[in-house]
Amino acid sequence: MSDRSQRPDDHRRKWDIAEYEKAAKAREDVERAMNRDRSKDPTKEEKIKRDLLKIREYKVDLDSKLGKSIVITKNTPQSATGGYYCNVCDCVVKDSINFLDHINGKKHQRNLGMSMKVERSSLDQVKARFSHNKRKLEEKKKEYDFEQRMQELREEEERSKEYRKEKRKEKKRKTDLEDGELGGDPEMMAMMGFSGFGSSKK
Repeated sequence: MSDRSQRPDDHRRKWDIAEYEKAAKAREDVERAMNRDRSKDPTKEEKIKRDLLKIREYKVDLDSKLGKSIVITKNTPQSATGGYYCNVCDCVVKDSINFLDHINGKKHQRNLGMSMKVERSSLDQVKARFSHNKRKLEEKKKEYDFEQRMQELREEEERSKEYRKEKRKEKKRKTDLEDGELGGDPEMMAMMGFSGFGSSKK
């Protein structure tokens, strides 16, 4: 600040514009230098490159703990408490549906080092997959054995025969039981007039 006014009654503050412009330029130079240093700084975190989403190579075990009871104490480790334990994220999920949601979710995939993006298939990859599936179908047709098929048909026929035989026996048993319930002392039935119920046998 410089006192440029000569009048004694002028009590306003007066600023030296050139001096402040110099200070502002110096501050800008310092900031530019600091930004340059930051951009060259190797300690600055680089963007993490994650893999694309891949197919799971293992079967998810949901049935091993089904119907089992576990005693849980204060000293029981988190992985042994009730529910499904995720060793990647170190968390316990209480039921199978939420566990599947968790292992298919963003947080779990990030901890595995994968992004949620899927690799786009090219035209050649799709054609190769189609031809592979076609070859599989042809191999299955070749493996089709006539003798084996005939044997299967014979076994199926035998099973159906056995089933029909059992049904007939069961029906006969039922009719015998019904006759046994109605049949009592024949003299008593004749006295009461229950002799025939429409049957021709006497």
